[in-house]
Amino acid sequence: MFLLVTVTVLGGMHLYLWARLVRDPAVAEPWRRLATVVLLAGAVSIPATFFLLRTRPTRLVEGFVFGAMLWLGVAFLTLSALVLADALRWAGTGAAALWDWLQRAPDPPPDPERRLLLARAVAGGVVLVAGGASAAAVRSALSAPEIHEVPVRLRRLPAALSGLTIAQISDLHVGPTIGALEVRRVVQATNALRPDVVAITGDLVDGSVAGIGTAVAELGRLEARHGVYFVTGNHEYYSGVEAWLGFLRRLGIRVLRNERVEIGDRGASIDLAGIDDWRSRDMAPGHGPDLSASVAGRDPDRALVLLAHQPKGVEEAAAAGVELQLSGHTHGGQLFPFDFLAGIAYPYLRGLYRGVGPGASGQIFVSRGTGYWGPPMRLGNPPEIARIVLT
Repeated sequence: MFLLVTVTVLGGMHLYLWARLVRDPAVAEPWRRLATVVLLAGAVSIPATFFLLRTRPTRLVEGFVFGAMLWLGVAFLTLSALVLADALRWAGTGAAALWDWLQRAPDPPPDPERRLLLARAVAGGVVLVAGGASAAAVRSALSAPEIHEVPVRLRRLPAALSGLTIAQISDLHVGPTIGALEVRRVVQATNALRPDVVAITGDLVDGSVAGIGTAVAELGRLEARHGVYFVTGNHEYYSGVEAWLGFLRRLGIRVLRNERVEIGDRGASIDLAGIDDWRSRDMAPGHGPDLSASVAGRDPDRALVLLAHQPKGVEEAAAAGVELQLSGHTHGGQLFPFDFLAGIAYPYLRGLYRGVGPGASGQIFVSRGTGYWGPPMRLGNPPEIARIVLT
């Protein structure tokens, strides 16, 4: 069913692109045939990547995946620009028709030459806009993550721990298009912050331990005074979650599965809790988020920070005493204008939200993500490493 829906959507998208960029502008041969072949090959390449990754996960295939995902992003941006252009054109046509009706003017005769000229102008403009946007999006996605400093006030934070820092890495998506070099760059940038705690909030991997373990092993170089902690995201469950949890533990990364630890020194500390991914109960035996287990028996007067991959259950967490939840998953929408759709599904899309839950006592910070998923593109949502400063 998933494959059928995917193929249908991709087919419809590419058919629309062909109609508006090839048929309507009356592109001449041999360019018409070439453009048709390119669009058809692009449509086929996207589902083909998923099949090849499962059956022949080689370096050559990884290069093919990068190209196919890049095309997916270009096609999406082109489609978005076309839809916007068509909406403006239809609005203008409708306004002109309404004006003519109000003026009781006769309908103008059809003008094929004017229609062709307009179709070519729209197609040319859309290609230029989408091309520029695609170049900017690729540059953003492949650039070093921004350091996002986020001051957060916790009412129950001991004065001795004011200024404690948490470096958050989220949604790195190590896999076919993000490898050891990118992971090493993230580790170096994170260590340069000299954080007290490193929190990895899920969707770390897209692949098996055998396939990408060498790249992920770079995370063993992370340094933090109070340790490095990890909670699962949904993508870990697509990639062999138990093998990955064991691998991360061998790197010295503490996996928090519906449990909490004490963070601090000098006789002052806070609670750091972590829960399994929101959807994991249906994805692996013995897994599933259990906030109650992670906070059971804790001192309610102690500050509590929760690591949870998806920005859900925020109100319930605040009711349980969580003052700050650190999440990811949304990528901030990753690619404009997709962030408008993502915002409908996730009210907490990116950045810091204050005053949530009972008594407006809770806060949540949602990372834009440190890597990317799918198209190697980010438009309006650059990758980030968040430096959370507790005060």
